Amino acid sequence: MKAHKTGFRVYYEDTDAGGIVYHARYLAFAERARTEALRMAGTTVASLHEETGLVFVVTKLAIEYHRPLRLDDWADITTTLDSVGSARCQLRQIVTCGDMHAATLTVELACIMQSSGRPARIPPRWRASLEALSDQS
Repeated sequence: MKAHKTGFRVYYEDTDAGGIVYHARYLAFAERARTEALRMAGTTVASLHEETGLVFVVTKLAIEYHRPLRLDDWADITTTLDSVGSARCQLRQIVTCGDMHAATLTVELACIMQSSGRPARIPPRWRASLEALSDQS
């Protein structure tokens, strides 16, 4: 699979008074794209919790804004895996609108036991789904 692309429309609720996407909305767009990337790779975040009691939590996040998205734009987020360890992974998400590069997000996720908040190894099925997002696969 290598990379996963998710498209979305920018709605009024996503923008500020000037019709430019509010900076924090990029977090919601990226969260949805990560969820869809795992789903398309054969796993879901809901099944991770249901089957194992584990969840992914964001431990680090960096956003670099390049050009603003605007009301009614159609944009895409391409999600790829940068690295995966025993209990953590790092994803890169590129937001584009046509040929315009709007933003880059680098997100570190940790796998934890939901009941205790303690780190846990990423189960093999979810590791395989993450690895399917790698440019190296």
